[in-house]
Amino acid sequence: MTRKVADCRKYPSESQCTLTIAGEEEEVLRAATEHAVSVHQHEDTPELRETIRGMLEDEKAPGA
Repeated sequence: MTRKVADCRKYPSESQCTLTIAGEEEEVLRAATEHAVSVHQHEDTPELRETIRGMLEDEKAPGA
């Protein structure tokens, strides 16, 4: 299974967040949603989760 990555550095924010989360898609989605709510003050909605899911990228293999 391909691991997924959520990288806050790719999305502008006032906090200049540098967090990167990697793992299986549902793990990353859950952690990234919790992060968006607790750090970036987003509301946990189905729309937020779908937006985050759409921003996930496949993890690049080391040395690739």
